[in-house]
Amino acid sequence: MANLPPNLRTIRILELLAQSAGPMTGPQIQAAMNLSKQTVHRLCRTLECEGYIMSAAGARGWVPTQRSVAMGQGMLANGRFHCARHQILKGVSTAVGETVNFVVPEDRGMFYLDRVEADWPFRIQLPVGSHVPFHCTASGKVYLASLPANVRKAFVQGLELKGHTERTHTQTSTLLAELDDILKAGYALDREEFITGMVAIAVPVTDGLGRFLAALATHGPVQRISVARAETQFETMREAAERLRDVMMA
Repeated sequence: MANLPPNLRTIRILELLAQSAGPMTGPQIQAAMNLSKQTVHRLCRTLECEGYIMSAAGARGWVPTQRSVAMGQGMLANGRFHCARHQILKGVSTAVGETVNFVVPEDRGMFYLDRVEADWPFRIQLPVGSHVPFHCTASGKVYLASLPANVRKAFVQGLELKGHTERTHTQTSTLLAELDDILKAGYALDREEFITGMVAIAVPVTDGLGRFLAALATHGPVQRISVARAETQFETMREAAERLRDVMMA
């Protein structure tokens, strides 16, 4: 790694942080790259000053910033697997008969990165580029459930649990209890918690190490999709999530 060209060393640091399960300290990066302490500190300071990494809150080490996350999402949107991903979404939409979304977490909430619309005159409009809350959507809850328990609790405690409908979680305790159930079940439901009259189901799309990358979600009006019917779509969604993982990890 010490022979890595200087212009690629910062990219390798970003790659290490992206692959890490948590913050990485200077000595950890130094050991992984076989570089001097001074060199690692200088490179990390450069990345920090340019807004690509930051010191982890409440812990030692560095983590990627939203700027790095946005760069990764751009690669997800425009990479060589975009067409393959979209075809998988089309297959799921045909199988379940409803709109299917590929949703990723951002600071502002869950971000709709890709979408295939169902061929219905009556459908709920959440176009690509939309942001939706974490606490009251199937995609948001399946992401929250994927977090380590201590991070999940701190995250939820920091959220504004706005009541979008009479079914929305507005208490930390009830939301955390459901997230435990979601982690065990492998999917999350939106039981008219975000929009009255809309039901959704979401499953996690993970990388080769089982880490959350995105949510695969489908939703529709209650006139066509009940909570019970949404649950019957779990296996179709799970299998599609596995295909998405294989495409992205290829």
